[in-house]
Amino acid sequence: MTPSARPRSARRAAAAKPAPPKRPFIAHHLAPPHEILSEEESRTVLETLGTPTERLPKILANDPGLMTDPRFPALRDAHENLVGRLVRIRRPSATAGEAIAYRVVIASPLGD
Repeated sequence: MTPSARPRSARRAAAAKPAPPKRPFIAHHLAPPHEILSEEESRTVLETLGTPTERLPKILANDPGLMTDPRFPALRDAHENLVGRLVRIRRPSATAGEAIAYRVVIASPLGD
C-alpha cells in the first residue's frame, strides 16, 4: 500500500506559516541584576582589580542576563559595541550581604 501524497499546496501553506510573535522579556526573579559598565568604569574596575581582561570570566553579547540592565536594549539598538566592556553582576550572599562578580562581554558566535 502506498501512502497517499499530500497536495503540494498544503506543504507550501504549512511552510509559509508566519512566525509566532516575539514575547517581551521578563526577568526571572532568580536572575541577578546585570549592569553594563561604561568604558571608563571598565578601565577603573580593571585597575582596581589589578588583572587583565583575559583573566576574567566571559559573557556572550546575546546572553539573556544582560536584558536585566534597563540600558541594554537602548545600547543594542544603537549598535554600540559592547565587546570588551565589563558587566557587574550583583548577587545576594548570606555571608557577605552582596557578592559582586565581573564578566567581560565577548562577541556571540552567531553574530546576534
